[in-house]
Amino acid sequence: MDLITKTLFLCSALALANGAPAHLQDAAAHDGEAHAAVLDRCAGIEFDAITPDENGITFFFKGAHMWKGYHGPALLSNQSFKELDDIHHIGHVDAAFRMHNPANQDVHDHIYFFLDDKVFRYFNHSLEDGYPKEIQEEFPGVPTHLDAAVECPHGECTTDSVLFIKGHDVHVYDIATKTVKTKTWAHLPVCTSALRWMEGHYCFHGHNFTRFNPVSGEVSGIYPKDARDYFMRCADHGHGGGYKVPKCSEVKMDAITTDDAGKTYFFAGPIYMRLDTHRDGFHAFLITRTWKEVTGRVDAVFSYSGKIYLIKDDQVYIYKAGVPYILVEGYPKTLKEELGIEGHVDAAFHCPGEHTVHVIQGQHMRDVDLTATPRVVTRDVPLPVSDIDAGYCGSDGVKIFKGSQFYHYESPMILAMGKIAPELHNITPEMMGCQE
Repeated sequence: MDLITKTLFLCSALALANGAPAHLQDAAAHDGEAHAAVLDRCAGIEFDAITPDENGITFFFKGAHMWKGYHGPALLSNQSFKELDDIHHIGHVDAAFRMHNPANQDVHDHIYFFLDDKVFRYFNHSLEDGYPKEIQEEFPGVPTHLDAAVECPHGECTTDSVLFIKGHDVHVYDIATKTVKTKTWAHLPVCTSALRWMEGHYCFHGHNFTRFNPVSGEVSGIYPKDARDYFMRCADHGHGGGYKVPKCSEVKMDAITTDDAGKTYFFAGPIYMRLDTHRDGFHAFLITRTWKEVTGRVDAVFSYSGKIYLIKDDQVYIYKAGVPYILVEGYPKTLKEELGIEGHVDAAFHCPGEHTVHVIQGQHMRDVDLTATPRVVTRDVPLPVSDIDAGYCGSDGVKIFKGSQFYHYESPMILAMGKIAPELHNITPEMMGCQE
């Protein structure tokens, strides 16, 4: 914590704790708010802690202040986590993380803050009864005066775990067994905060970050990178192509699909968003970030047998699903070569467990058998709907999107047999991360 922050916080805390007259308490609070206005994370700030809450909103902490989400001004921390200052006057935190423990819903998605030898647990931004506690009482074997902490779910770590970081030592806490294994990763910078985001683990140091493997500590790729390019919206920085979250009434998608790993992608113009990562919020990226050979917008996308098919103009790009996605050798190919069809594609979707892709062109739906060689259209039926933007098939049936609305059908067969367009439903924030 810098000297200005310390001084302002101590003045505020003393005024409140000592029962100062109301006008002095107001003045102390005003000083804190004024300093918040001076703090600018786009100028480059080393954060004390970073954590998402149970709604996927990420909070960045510095001294007695914080930022809510990836853009917006600094605020006093006690505006969202009031007991931090109102009761305990801690003024800052050493580390913070959101618990990932789906086996225990009493703690899953709860937020933990650490200061010196104490831990504070929050849910819905309220301090829970019985807290603060000694760190050793809550997390046996974990040291005090931490630098950072971050969740690590099973699949990314061997078990559901928490990484507690102090200097170059990483204390891996097994949530189920309450045991600790300590590793030393001298090659990593000393993290002042850490964050798990979109299945990646990030060590923040200065105004930079380094992505690391949570099991081995290995760093792959070119790091460090500037946090302002990825984790906040700043002038002359960024990676999302200037994307702004639209109102739900303004949503117009080009395609939507879920791959075999359960990752759901929504495409609009030159960007895409992950829709299955609500715990981390909704974030836009340029399509070329993940599918490097595809520039600009796509016409349709579907997933099948461990691969994702991106249709753009008369070309089909097929990628092997994984991290990263890898373009299959010999692609792109023409629509005629790959699917046995010609002309503009408005939408395409594949239902789990089937071997048919349903391609919508104008007011026709053409079914293509993906097991056949060569691939040919096996059924061509007229549709009672037109001007379709995208299609999606999941466990709850088929959704056919048109602008900011969609038609719902129980199955592709019901869609094919339909003679009259059903009722249109509105796209919601829960579906697409849009604004009301």
